[in-house]
Amino acid sequence: MVYMKLTAIIEKGENGWLVGQIEEIPAVISQGKTTEELKANLIDALNLYLETQKELTDQEYEGKNITREELILA
Repeated sequence: MVYMKLTAIIEKGENGWLVGQIEEIPAVISQGKTTEELKANLIDALNLYLETQKELTDQEYEGKNITREELILA
């Protein structure tokens, strides 16, 4: 099984919602009414962030002679 362990930083917002971000990737931020909802929302935000970064990187290297190698994190 391949997995990566990340850390959610969570604080209570002024409106009663929980606000969080992923410590290792600070650009990934979300909110939720409960800790479980926030964690699920952070995972969704992380997936969106990674997809967006991949698209931007693909555009940057379009037409260039590159090699891609898989990295497995355990």
